[in-house]
Amino acid sequence: MAVAAQHAPAVRISSPTGRWILLTTVLGSSMAMLDSTVVNVALPRIGRDLDANLAALQWTVNAYMVTLAGLILLGGSLGDRYGRRRIFVLGVVWFATASLLCGLAPNVGILVAARALQGIGGALLTPGSLALIQASFHPDDRGRAVGLWSGFGGIGAAVGPFLGGWLVAGPGWRWVFLLNVPVALVCAPIAVRHVPESSGGPAHGRFDVLGAALGALSLALVTYALIEARGGTLAVALTAAAGVLAAVAFVYVEKHRRDPIVPPDIFASRQFTAVNLVTLCVYAAFGGFFFLTALQLQVVAGYSPLEAGTALLPTTALMLLFSARSGALADRIGPRLPLTVGPLLCAVALLLMLRVGKGADYLTDVLPALLVMGAGMVTLVAPLTATVLASVDTSRAGLASGINNAAARAAGLIAVAALPLLAGMGPEAYRSADAFDAAFRRAMPICAAVLVAGAVLAFTTVRRPAPGCRRPECRTHGSVTTPPLETGRGGAASGTGPAS
Repeated sequence: MAVAAQHAPAVRISSPTGRWILLTTVLGSSMAMLDSTVVNVALPRIGRDLDANLAALQWTVNAYMVTLAGLILLGGSLGDRYGRRRIFVLGVVWFATASLLCGLAPNVGILVAARALQGIGGALLTPGSLALIQASFHPDDRGRAVGLWSGFGGIGAAVGPFLGGWLVAGPGWRWVFLLNVPVALVCAPIAVRHVPESSGGPAHGRFDVLGAALGALSLALVTYALIEARGGTLAVALTAAAGVLAAVAFVYVEKHRRDPIVPPDIFASRQFTAVNLVTLCVYAAFGGFFFLTALQLQVVAGYSPLEAGTALLPTTALMLLFSARSGALADRIGPRLPLTVGPLLCAVALLLMLRVGKGADYLTDVLPALLVMGAGMVTLVAPLTATVLASVDTSRAGLASGINNAAARAAGLIAVAALPLLAGMGPEAYRSADAFDAAFRRAMPICAAVLVAGAVLAFTTVRRPAPGCRRPECRTHGSVTTPPLETGRGGAASGTGPAS
C-alpha cells in the first residue's frame, strides 16, 4: 500500500532527531560503500579457501554489481512510493541477511548467489539514505547535513580497504561480510524509532519493473559471456546474443512505456549523453584497476591483505581532502579542462603501476602511482557530477544522477568481466605470480587507453553549463568506484517513478 504524501518535519541538525537521522543514514550507506571496497582485498583468500578459479572471483565482485546497477533506479522509485524510511530499513535488513549468507557460504556458488542478493539490498538502501536527509531536515540545515553525511561516508570508504585487510588477515575473509550484521542490528532499530517517514506523494500506475528486469538481465548475460568467453563454446555465444537481445528489448520497452525507468528523452541533451560516455570510460578503467591492483599487490608483490588494503588509502584520502575544492575550481573555470586533465592523470598513474612487480617497494613503486591516481580522481569526479546535474532540467536532477551512478557501476562490472579476457589472464592466473604479473602488465595499458579515450571525448564534447543550473550538494566524496549519488529536491535519486 502506498504511503500518503506528507510534509517532512523541519528537523534541525542540532536536535536529537537530527543526530539520529545522520547516524542511521551514515551507518546504512557505509554498509554498501564499505562492501564495494573491501571485497577486492579479500579475493585471494576467498579463492584459496573455496578453491575458486579467476572466473569465480570475477563473479564474486560482479554478481553484486549486476543487481545493484540494474535495480538502483527502481529502488529510489520504491522509496518515493512506499516511504523512504520503510524501503531504507528493508534494504538494510535485506543487505544484512544476504551478508550473513555470504559469510556462511560453504562454496563459491552460494557465495555468488548471496552476493547477487546483497546487490538487491544495496539498491534499496543506497538511494534512500540521502533521500531521507533531503526529506527530513530543515532547508537551512540541509546543506550541512548532506556535508556531514557525505564526509562520514567518505571516511568509511577510506577505512574500508584497511578494515578489509585487517579482517582477512585476522578473523578471516568471512568477517568482511559478517560485520554488516551487527551494523544493521544498530541501524534498523534506530531508523524505525527515530527517523520520520516521508514519501514522494500519492502515486498511481505501475513501476517499470520490466525495464529494470531487462536492464539487469542484459548486464548479467553480457557479463557471463565475457567471463566465460575463454571457453569459446556455443553456450557462450548464445548467452552473448541473448544479452544483446535483452539490451535491445530494454531500449524498446523504455521508448514505448508510459513511465520508463530511464526516459529516452533525457538523452536528448548532448551534454548529458557525452558526460555519461565519459563516465563509462573512466569508471570502466577504475573498476578494472582496483580489481586487479588488489590482486597484484598480494599475488605478485607479496603484500599481506592488511598491507594491500592499507596501500590503497592515499587515493581515497586525497578525494576526501580535496574533492570540494576541485568542484569549486570547476565552477570557476568550467568542466572541460578538469574532465580532460583528470583522466589523463589517471592514465599516467596506471602506467606507473607497471613498476609494481615482485618485491615492489611501497614508497618508491606503489605510492607514486596511487598519489597520481588520487590527483586524477580529485580533478575529475566532482566536475563530472556537477556537469551531469547541470545538463538536465533541475526537476530531473535525481534521475540524471541515478542514471550516471548506474552507468558507472555497469562500466565497472563490464571491465571486471572483460579485462582479464583482454589481458589473456587464464582461469588459474591468480595462483601464479609470474602469470598474473604478465597479464597485469598487459591490462594496465588497456585501462590507460580507455582513460585517454575518455579525456578526448570530454575535450571535444563538454561545454560550460548555463548559469543558474543545479549544483551538487555532495561536495565531499570518498568512493573510488562510483560518482556521488544526488537526489532531486526532497526526493530520491531515482527514475521518474510510477505513473501519476
